[in-house]
Amino acid sequence: MQTNKFLKLILSIIISTCAIASNKTQIQLWHQMIYSHRSVLAEVIKDFERENPDIEVVSIYRETEELRSAFQSAAMGGSGPEIIFGPSDQVGPFVTMGLLQNLDDVYKQDELEDFDPLARVKFNDELYMLGNSVGNFLMLIYNKALIKTPPKTLEEFIQVAKENTSPANGKDSSARYGLAFNYTEPFFFVPWVTGFGEHFIKDDNIPNLATTSMIDAFKLMHDFKEVYKIVPLECDYEAANALFKEGRAAMIINGDWSWGDYKAAGVDFGVASFPLIEKSGKHPAPLVGTTGYSLNKNIHSQAKKDASIKLLRYLTSEEIQMYFTKEISTFPSRYKIRETELVTGNPILNEASKIMKTGQPMPIVPEVRAIWDSLRGLYQSVLAGNMAPEEAASLAQEKAEKQISQMNEILKPDASLNVIYALFAVVIIIILFYFAKSLKKIVTDIMERNHFPYVMILPAYLGILSVVLFPFVYNILLSFSNFSLHTFESWSLIGIHHYIEVLTDPKFYEILLKTIIWTLTNVFFHVSIGVILAVIIEQVMPKKNIWRTILIIPWAIPQYITALTWRGMFNQEYGPINLFLQEYLQLSPIQWLSQPMTTFAACLLTNVWLGFPFMMIVALGGLQSIPKSIYESAELDGANPLQKFFHITWPMITPVIKPAALLGCIWTFNTLNVIWLVSNSGEPADQTHILVSYVYKAAFNLYRYGYSAALSVIIFVILVLASLGANYINKKSAKAEL
Repeated sequence: MQTNKFLKLILSIIISTCAIASNKTQIQLWHQMIYSHRSVLAEVIKDFERENPDIEVVSIYRETEELRSAFQSAAMGGSGPEIIFGPSDQVGPFVTMGLLQNLDDVYKQDELEDFDPLARVKFNDELYMLGNSVGNFLMLIYNKALIKTPPKTLEEFIQVAKENTSPANGKDSSARYGLAFNYTEPFFFVPWVTGFGEHFIKDDNIPNLATTSMIDAFKLMHDFKEVYKIVPLECDYEAANALFKEGRAAMIINGDWSWGDYKAAGVDFGVASFPLIEKSGKHPAPLVGTTGYSLNKNIHSQAKKDASIKLLRYLTSEEIQMYFTKEISTFPSRYKIRETELVTGNPILNEASKIMKTGQPMPIVPEVRAIWDSLRGLYQSVLAGNMAPEEAASLAQEKAEKQISQMNEILKPDASLNVIYALFAVVIIIILFYFAKSLKKIVTDIMERNHFPYVMILPAYLGILSVVLFPFVYNILLSFSNFSLHTFESWSLIGIHHYIEVLTDPKFYEILLKTIIWTLTNVFFHVSIGVILAVIIEQVMPKKNIWRTILIIPWAIPQYITALTWRGMFNQEYGPINLFLQEYLQLSPIQWLSQPMTTFAACLLTNVWLGFPFMMIVALGGLQSIPKSIYESAELDGANPLQKFFHITWPMITPVIKPAALLGCIWTFNTLNVIWLVSNSGEPADQTHILVSYVYKAAFNLYRYGYSAALSVIIFVILVLASLGANYINKKSAKAEL
C-alpha cells in the first residue's frame, strides 16, 4: 500500500514537471562567439524570447575546437543543439558526416540574393550555412597611439616593428613588441605563403606545401622571431591579444572578430592589409569566409524545427545584423545594410572591405583539416630551430597526402571479421550462462515477493547501463568498424584492421613509453610529496586544520583553470617562473613551451601540483589510525625521526597508500586536460602527446573514429593488466609477511 502511494507521488511529480516543461519549445544554440559578441547575442535572444513567449532559447558557448568535437559526439547519438554557429570551414566535414540540414528550403532564392555569396556557404551546390557577417579574415591591426601610418611593404613593416620593440629582460615591466600574433598556428601563417606567390592548397583539396613559397614563408616566420626579434619568443592567441590590449604590442595580426574586444579595452586602433612582399610583388592573402548558423539534421520534432527556423531567420535578419554592426562593428552579410550610413560612415569597415578583396576564399573541404594538422607540427619544428625549412616543407607535403588518404579511406571487411563474429557469439553465450541463474532468481523474486527494492535500485542500474556499460560495448564495436568521416551514418564491422595498424605503428610504442614515464613520475611525486606533507602536518605543525585547508586548494580548483594558469606562468618572457629564475637564481630563461622536453616537464610540474593533495589526504587518514603509544615506545628505545618514519609510519600507512597509488596511476594514465591545455594540443610539433591525448587527436582532428576506438580499447587492456599485476604483487607480498 505504501509502495503504491510512493509510486503515485513520483508519477504525479513527473507528470507535473512534464506539463510545466511542455509550455515552451526549447531551442539550443551552440556558438563560439568571443565575449563582446556573446553580450550582443544575449541581448538579441532576450528580445526574441519576449516576442515569442512560447520559445525558450538556451545559448551555450564553446571554444571552437570543443564546439566541433562536442557537436560530432552529440550528433553521433542522434541529438545535439538545434542550431550551431561557427566558422564556414566546419561545413564541409559536418555535411560529409551528414549532420547538417539543407537550408535551400528555408530561404527563398530572392531572399538569398541580398546576402553576399561568401555568407551563403554551399557544399556540393547545396546551402548549409548562412552567415550573419562576412570576413572572418586576418588583417594587420595597429595601435594608432604608437604607429601613425601602417607600413606598406615588408621592409618597412620590419623596420616599424623593430622601432617599436623593447624586449623584456626579466625586470623591465614596460617591455613592448612591434608585432604579436598567434604565429605557431597555420591559420595565422598561411597568408604569408600566398604572399610569396603560391597558395597552400590546389583545386580546393590537394595540398601544395612543398613549394618555394612555403620555404620562404617558413624562413620569414623564423626570422621574425630569431633574427629581427620583433615578436615575443612564445606567443599564443591569448598572449598576443593581451599584449595588444595593454599597449605592449604596436601591431597584431588578428581577425575582424577581435574589434569588439579592442573597442571595449579602449584601444584606438586602425586596420590595414598585410605589407607588400617586394620579392613577389604580392600582398599576403588572408583566408576570407564567414561565421554563420546551421541547422542540426537531428531535429525530430516539427515544433522544434519551426521554432529553430524562426530563430535562424531572426538572427540573420536585417535588424539583428544592423545591431551587431552598430555594437561591435561586424561586416554585415546583407547588401542592403552595407549601403547604410552605419557601414559607409565607418572607416574601419571601409578599410576592411578593401582588405577582404585581397583575400582568398576559405576552403571548406574536410581535407583542409589534415593539411592544417600536417603543417602545424613541422612548422613549429622550424620555429624552434629543430628542422630546416626545406625539409619541413617536403615532410609536410608527404604527411598531408598520407593523412588525407587515411581520412578518405573507406575500409572493407576482411577475413578476420568472421573470427570477430565467433568471438562475440562465445562472449554472449558465456555471459548468458554465467548470469542465467542470477537472472532467474531476480525474476522469481520480482514476480513472487516484494519488488519494491528492485524498483528503488532500478534507476542506478539504468544509469550504469547507459553511461558505463553501453558506451564501453559501443566503443568495442567501433574498434572493429570502418567508422570515419565518410561512414559516419553507415559504418559497418570490418575486422581487426585498426588493432593491427596500432600495434605495428612505431609511434604507438614511442607514445606508450612517454605515457609510462608520465604516469610513474607523477605518481612518485604525488605520493612522496603527499606523505611528507601529511607527516609534517600531523606530527610537527600547529593549527593542523588551517594547513590541511591551504594544501588542499590545488585539488579543489578545477583542472581547466589550473592548467591554463600554469601555462601562463610558463611563458618564456612574461611568466613568473622565468622571472623568478632570472631575478633570484641568475639563470637564463627557459623555453618552457617551445621545446619538447621542457614542455613535457611543464606538464609534469602542473600535474604534480594538482595531484599531491589527494595523496596527502589519504596519508593523513592513515596517520590518524596509528596509536601514539607506538611512537612513545620507539622514543623510549631511542629511535630518531627517520627510524620512526621507516619502521613505524611508512609500514602502517602502506595499506592505504597502495590502493590510492594504484588509482592515481589509472587517473594519471588517462589525464587529458593537463597535457592538452598546458601544451596547447601537443605542441611543439605533437611531441608531448600521451596515449589519451593522441586518441583525442585521432578521433576529433582527423575523424579516425575506428582507429581511435581501437587505441582506447588497447589502453583499457593495458590498465587492466597493470591493475591485475599490482594486485597479484600485493597479495604475494601480503602472504610473505604472514
